[in-house]
Amino acid sequence: MFGFSLARLQYLNVSGTAKSSFANGASPGEWYWYRTGIYRIGITLHLATILPAGLLMIWQFIPVIRHKFLLFHRLNGYAIILLTLLSNIGVLMIVRRSFGGTIETQTATGVLVILTTTSLCLAYYNIKRLQIDQHRAWMLRAMFYLGTIITLRLIMLLSALIITRTGPYYTTRTCAEISFMHRDDSSSSSSSSTAPNLTALYPQCTSPNTTSSETHIPIPASFPSPNVEEIGASLGLSFGMAMWLATLIHLIGVEVYLGLTPREGNRLRQVSYERQMERGMKDPGNAGLTSWRVGDAERWEPAMAAVGEVKVEEKAKGKGMSNGGR
Repeated sequence: MFGFSLARLQYLNVSGTAKSSFANGASPGEWYWYRTGIYRIGITLHLATILPAGLLMIWQFIPVIRHKFLLFHRLNGYAIILLTLLSNIGVLMIVRRSFGGTIETQTATGVLVILTTTSLCLAYYNIKRLQIDQHRAWMLRAMFYLGTIITLRLIMLLSALIITRTGPYYTTRTCAEISFMHRDDSSSSSSSSTAPNLTALYPQCTSPNTTSSETHIPIPASFPSPNVEEIGASLGLSFGMAMWLATLIHLIGVEVYLGLTPREGNRLRQVSYERQMERGMKDPGNAGLTSWRVGDAERWEPAMAAVGEVKVEEKAKGKGMSNGGR
């Protein structure tokens, strides 16, 4: 996540003319929608918050910082939660046009927003209740879910190559979008002209009876391709599927990791018990959102109490045996 965010810092130059800017680095056709209005606000809010959050996340998982610099750990955690929640708002503002804005893309994005927001809120609630083991679990879930954006890009690119070879697959784009993409493409080459290319490829768009913003043209998905709209079509067709698959992978992955590290969870549960005892909380060890409070799990007992009960039982058995011997 740190490396991905670092590589994307150049996108903070949202509308610049540099090749590294978001306007020139986004999927073909996306800047047509993002350049103005609510979408411009949304993409700016998203990039300006999620990229710094991605750079800050790694410091939360360095043990020496958690133990030696607790104040930094707390403030950094608050910053990550706030930035991520603001980023989710930005995502919801742009999802209608993100990679074509298909239904599967909108639903997958909505599910990911719900997962990350819920996880962060539960992590915050549990740390306020000093339930450190559950705070760890929910923060790990949130970080895993946010990492979906990296995995989905790998799946998306692979899928774009596959559907190009196994196609044809088609999607639609408006004449206005296609014209905008060809204008951007031709502006980088002083010797080419937009009109002849657009006329030869899509004569429907040059008809006098055509409304460029409402007329949809079928575009074949092809990656790579000399025509930018075909690249955008292949990425748009793959994005929604890739997000669903990546989300599933990360959902399973984080639960597997938590299941493989029960010792750390038990250690933090004991720490939670001790700190809740110091604060005088009711039912220490279970003050946060634990499975015993909301489900039918066995009641958790602290390690020292369990050891004490064993010793009492052993003493009682010893007395019983001695009395029987008499």
